[in-house]
Amino acid sequence: MKEDNYIVNIPKNDKKRVVIIGNGFAGLKLMRKIGCDGFQIVILDKNNFHQFQPLLYQVATAGLEPSAISFPTRRILQNEKDVHFRIAELKEIVSDKKEIVTNIGMLKYDYLVLALGATTNFFGQQNIEKHALSMKTASDAILIRNTILENFEKALLQVDKQKVNEFMNIVLVGGGPTGVELSGALAEMKKYIFPKDYPELDLSEMRIILYEASSNLLAGMSTQASKNALKYLKRLGVEVHLGARVEDYNGTCLNISDGSKVYARTVVWSAGVKANSVNGLNENVFGRAKRIKVDRFNRVIGYNHIYALGDVCIMETEKYPNGHPQIAQVAIQQANNLANNLHKLKAKVKPKIFEYTDKGSMATIGRNLAVADLPNIKLKGYLAWALWSFVHLVTIVGVKNRISVFLNWSFNYFTYDQSLRLLIKPKAPLPEPEAVDCNDSPKVQL
Repeated sequence: MKEDNYIVNIPKNDKKRVVIIGNGFAGLKLMRKIGCDGFQIVILDKNNFHQFQPLLYQVATAGLEPSAISFPTRRILQNEKDVHFRIAELKEIVSDKKEIVTNIGMLKYDYLVLALGATTNFFGQQNIEKHALSMKTASDAILIRNTILENFEKALLQVDKQKVNEFMNIVLVGGGPTGVELSGALAEMKKYIFPKDYPELDLSEMRIILYEASSNLLAGMSTQASKNALKYLKRLGVEVHLGARVEDYNGTCLNISDGSKVYARTVVWSAGVKANSVNGLNENVFGRAKRIKVDRFNRVIGYNHIYALGDVCIMETEKYPNGHPQIAQVAIQQANNLANNLHKLKAKVKPKIFEYTDKGSMATIGRNLAVADLPNIKLKGYLAWALWSFVHLVTIVGVKNRISVFLNWSFNYFTYDQSLRLLIKPKAPLPEPEAVDCNDSPKVQL
């Protein structure tokens, strides 16, 4: 294979090359922990920024701007040596040659780390996938914000009461953290924002409905947290239906498992996730929801030099026989352990197996309302909300972003208002230029 078939402008040296696919919590932590001591690091991601996913719902509800929870990858790498970044998408792994195929060329690796994260799982329901919204990226969050605002503008144009309500109603599917936090934020918009912005509409007719197929909200958290979350949502006016599945949606009408129908033009699906796809691995390494099976060192089963971290992998342990929860802390801790192990392998020291330390789970429902399951204590209400706010604020990448988020939160808290209710639609991208030699173009007199 010719050298110019490989990704260009990544110099070769005598260091082991670690190729990281994905710049989420796992990829970023791994890069920072490894450092440049003895390794050359190449990061590939389809975006040129790291985004703080736990606060996407606040972008979707006009509480934060996307830039406040996003940080340019190259800014992170400015002080890193022998770390290279390229915007690229993984197409295939050629493990016998220790190469990967991307949309911008080929690349060799000594160690390959898959940290691609997960995407929305619609469980094969094509109509729902076609018409419902999901929220895994900043672009998704902006689309949700635009859709909600557009539908309220359309509601003003309707004469028929059912049509008006259809445009105002919002349905959330999935009672995990995303569904609970988003429904709580929307309920507060209904109470404090929409009546001022849309005085011509009867907001008492607006419905915010949350469907969860299981019998509890916030699966993975304690029964106490689930009950408190349900109580807080009902206090905010959210209609919560447990043990109810959305079976179909045609863009206007939802069919529910109990036989009922609901009319809504805004439906957000957060009922499950599946690992982002990877080509080139044996089919037997894929487990539930397409997660890649790994051993206790996060090494892909059957591959000595390929590792997987975070949401994309599944590691069976005695404590977690069905794999670890797909949350940021698992990804960060796995990346930390793998970074240490790569240094151990370089020093020919026995690597350490991964053992997850549960630091607790939290979810916020609204102003001064949250739940937190900590290792030795369970919190609710204002204390849980204050802790949730502090933890998320200090975890965001970049001092400027932390200040921006803090100022936005302070403004929203004291004014009961959100100033980012903007309908911003991107233009179509410029067309690709034709392959024409400039020397053959007509001469233009300037």
